[in-house]
Amino acid sequence: MRVLRSLLRSRSEARARPVRCFGWLPLLPVLMLGTVGCDRIPGKPTPAEVPVEPRSVTNFAALYGQNCAGCHGTDGRGNTALALANPVYLALVDDATLRRVIAQGVPGSLMPAFARGAGGFLTDAQVGILAGGIRSGWARPDAVAGTRLPPYAASAPGDARRGQEGFTQFCARCHGAEGRGTGTIGSIVDGSFLALVSDQSLRTTVIAGRPDRGHPDWRQCVPGTALSSSQVGDVVAWLIAQRPATPGQPYSRKP
Repeated sequence: MRVLRSLLRSRSEARARPVRCFGWLPLLPVLMLGTVGCDRIPGKPTPAEVPVEPRSVTNFAALYGQNCAGCHGTDGRGNTALALANPVYLALVDDATLRRVIAQGVPGSLMPAFARGAGGFLTDAQVGILAGGIRSGWARPDAVAGTRLPPYAASAPGDARRGQEGFTQFCARCHGAEGRGTGTIGSIVDGSFLALVSDQSLRTTVIAGRPDRGHPDWRQCVPGTALSSSQVGDVVAWLIAQRPATPGQPYSRKP
């Protein structure tokens, strides 16, 4: 009987004793974090999902796609603006000029400045990446081999009178006798068009052409006869002379 009473008392005391075996439950979340690692926290983005600051983008394809492709086309194939993947254009323009145009834009045209110092959003390093990527990806050293390439910039103003003769000889076959277009080609002397392009852009197009639009370069306007540097300057001078005093205003002014 004494042994039975002792067992019953032990069971009674065990029932009355507080249960402490789950006192570690508040620490469960911490223990779980330690086992799964911090990179597995629900809702935390992975490194690939963290946005990259614009100034930290150094990939040429990303920079070109974000800043250039809208006007110059995917892979430099041209759109509203000239094709940067034109090997003749890249033979015509040197590295310093290419970088300057990207950084500072072309005043009086649709080409904006992209460098921060000129009001854009790109760092000097990013401008360099764009210029270098365009050159390394699309230039072709043999593009103008065996020919005398006219200089990028004119050394002196051209003669508009001689330029009209040059236009008739080299350009009228496609652009019409007075540059007003044909059935398939629009007017090259349209005031709105001439208001949107710089003098240098006209010169660049005459020399490098627009292969994306079927426009030949300076060697191919008349098969077997290339324009000389002075003829290029004269044709550009004639085109500039067609620009109206109030360019880009196609509407009659009414009181």
